[in-house]
Amino acid sequence: MNCEINPHILRYVEMVESGEIRVCEEQRLLAAHVRRCFETEDIHTDAAQLEHYLGLAKYFPFDRIFPWQEFFFGLHLCTYRADGMPRWPDAFALIGRGAGKDGTIALESVALMSPHNGIKNYNVDICANNEEQAMRPVGDVVDMMESPANLRKMRKHFYWTKEMVASRQTKSVLKGHTNSPKGKDGLRSGAVIFNEIHQYENYANINVFTTGLGKKKHPRRTYYTTNGIVRDGPLDDMLEKSGRILRGEMPDNGLLPFVCKLDSKQEVDDPENWQKANPSIPFLPILMEETRKEYIEWKSNPEQLTDFMTKRMNLPEANREIAVTEWANIEATKRELPGLDGWTCTLGVDFVKVGDFASTNLHFREGETRYDINHSWLCLKSADLPRIKAPWRQWAEERHLTVVDDVEIHPDLLCEWIVTMGQRYNISKLALDNYRYALLSNSLRQIGFDAKDRKNVKLVQPSDIMKVVPVIDSCFNNRNFVWGDNPPLRWATNNTMKVRSGKTAGSDTGNYYYAKIEGRSRKTDPFMALAASMTIEDELGTGYIPDVPDLGFIIG
Repeated sequence: MNCEINPHILRYVEMVESGEIRVCEEQRLLAAHVRRCFETEDIHTDAAQLEHYLGLAKYFPFDRIFPWQEFFFGLHLCTYRADGMPRWPDAFALIGRGAGKDGTIALESVALMSPHNGIKNYNVDICANNEEQAMRPVGDVVDMMESPANLRKMRKHFYWTKEMVASRQTKSVLKGHTNSPKGKDGLRSGAVIFNEIHQYENYANINVFTTGLGKKKHPRRTYYTTNGIVRDGPLDDMLEKSGRILRGEMPDNGLLPFVCKLDSKQEVDDPENWQKANPSIPFLPILMEETRKEYIEWKSNPEQLTDFMTKRMNLPEANREIAVTEWANIEATKRELPGLDGWTCTLGVDFVKVGDFASTNLHFREGETRYDINHSWLCLKSADLPRIKAPWRQWAEERHLTVVDDVEIHPDLLCEWIVTMGQRYNISKLALDNYRYALLSNSLRQIGFDAKDRKNVKLVQPSDIMKVVPVIDSCFNNRNFVWGDNPPLRWATNNTMKVRSGKTAGSDTGNYYYAKIEGRSRKTDPFMALAASMTIEDELGTGYIPDVPDLGFIIG
């Protein structure tokens, strides 16, 4: 089967294939994927519908419709299977700042509300993290309709306020919604458009909006975003899924993955590469000039202008002044752990308050490679619980975290876990903060750990953490950490910042300590437990695994 590709779609595919435009690897893979789908599937593009949709652009203050937009609209909005269902009802567009995201959302919204869509009451709901992002595309539509050149004609076909737009003919309604799942269950959306999903830390709002789909014919989801600083959330999931689709590792299941980014940080020094992240920039000289100015400022002060790489080039770059490491290094820890039964390890424990959050970390070494098994406890009575946006319930189901429905996390709970782990691994020594030892000392003695008599407990001082910071940096930079799939540990690491010792006092010692990026909602205990376990890493040598001795655990 070899179905004809619409000229608007084919034009962009050929631009990618011929090198007429510079694109990232994801775009080359997408072009090949689209060709393959038209060659092997019974699909077609509704040419008349696409021409009508693109024709609506004349009412907007656009200089032109860009080739990537024609391609994107043609596939997402106008290509159908043999049974009449949209071939790509879901679309994910990662595009650099300034590409015209809000205008694209506005045009898509008007197109889907129009009679050219052919579906009555096809409501379009725009969801964003804040009111400005949710309402900006709605405002663009209202401004277009109220322009003197359009006002008379638009009044015949639409009516509107500052908060909504409605089609007189199809009765379809366009509205913007902020990122709160409350009160959204009654929506009857035809399409849901998510604006800037890089800010979402979980799926609460996405789930509420998308579960309302299916009440109208041809339901659609569109995700528009730049990159951002929130990691291990919906954006990273979408990027991972897109990569697997484009590499042929999984079927697309109706998702069109349109990813635009630099392939490497080194490419940023050639302005011709900027179109890889922003396919609109070759057609927008003012945007090109503004990006050039930002680039010069970023080169002179990259630590303070991380948004340039993160949002203009869609390559996240953490603030080097505060970040533990780049997200790519944290993500690289997600590798399968080997069988570690019988291995010697150190144990780190960290908590600030027993009525809040607590973590433990078993640390193993094999040459330069470090393996970590991390577990946490969360108290349901914690005053910070409403502020924690991470999917802790899911983590509990996956047994990365234990939920404690009590006034506090009793020390015996941690010690029971330690005893269980001690039956599988040779725990040579335990490390925890000097000021927390008193709370755990009685329970720890019961299982054979004592700082005074047995001397198998290290009371960690700030200076101990400062000494291990360079070792942790090296492990991240060389991708020597292997943590398995442990979302709480990755989350906590991304919540932690490095602070130069003595900086606030005006004397820079060159050493660093760790601190929280945000005091209450972004916990760091899992990472700090890992750091504690590494303060006694010399117990492991280079990772030689001796026969497991009798540690004298009091079990049962």
